[in-house]
Amino acid sequence: MTQTFCFLLLPGFSMMGLMSAIEPLRVANRFRGDLYRWHLLSRDGAAVAASNGMSLNVDGALELVEATEALFVVAGFDPLAHHDSRLAHWLQRCETELKVLGGIDTGSFVLAEAGLFQQQRLTLHWEAIDAFRERYPALQVTQELFEIDGRRITSAGGTSSLDLMLGLIAQDHGEPLAVQVSEQFVVSRIRTRLDHQRMQVASRYGLHNRKLIRVIGEMERHSEQPLSGEVLAERVGVSVRQLERLFRHHLATTPSAFYLGLRLDKARQLLRQSDLSVLEVSLACGFESSSYFSRSYKTHFGSTPSRDRHEHPSHA
Repeated sequence: MTQTFCFLLLPGFSMMGLMSAIEPLRVANRFRGDLYRWHLLSRDGAAVAASNGMSLNVDGALELVEATEALFVVAGFDPLAHHDSRLAHWLQRCETELKVLGGIDTGSFVLAEAGLFQQQRLTLHWEAIDAFRERYPALQVTQELFEIDGRRITSAGGTSSLDLMLGLIAQDHGEPLAVQVSEQFVVSRIRTRLDHQRMQVASRYGLHNRKLIRVIGEMERHSEQPLSGEVLAERVGVSVRQLERLFRHHLATTPSAFYLGLRLDKARQLLRQSDLSVLEVSLACGFESSSYFSRSYKTHFGSTPSRDRHEHPSHA
């Protein structure tokens, strides 16, 4: 049977995320006939500009094509700027009619705002995860490439949409077809959902020392309530002095300076990708004093938090 997917494009959507989802379907049809059909929608039926400035014509407005099984919301820059009660009500109606509602890149924001996640796992682009968690603390967000959890399917955008669709093709039509499709894109292996979006700590920082890798992992997991140097050292079984030597030798910095940099990077993401106030961002990143946060931010980035947010409006 032919499966029909609809993709709702929001202004500033991820072109890579969309094309990585559609192209595997096209190639699957090339090998097996009319397995998939897809249609593009926009809120008003007009062409939609992607984050790269290119515009795509669509097939219609907020109206599902007959026999649609799945709807994917494709977003990117500032997804909630285009969310309102009309869109929320339409998505809620789709929930009663479709087998699957999904999100690509930051499309999960739009589904969450419409109240369409409960206990399901979901994912979205890693840069937007912190902002998502701050806005929807009760939801179960992961850093996987994609999530298939019952009637909710989400991908982190970019090339992860390719992996998602290859997984669905394998699920519906067998692994050999998925491999055949992947080879057309010169993909050496099909990544599973358990592949993380970002390189692991060791790859990101070019590290091989296991204790140092573990400490950085602890720092990344505890940005809202930073751990002391003593606690970090204890967790990996070294002294505070040994920990300082590891950071100086491998990263040419101190543990406290490195930890501060991680928290400030998270703060910048929240400022640019959420509507949290500067004070709320500072608290979410472990700064008890907003004045200290502002001074540290300006020293690190050369701009105050307020100016940075003004000059770089929300995006994901």
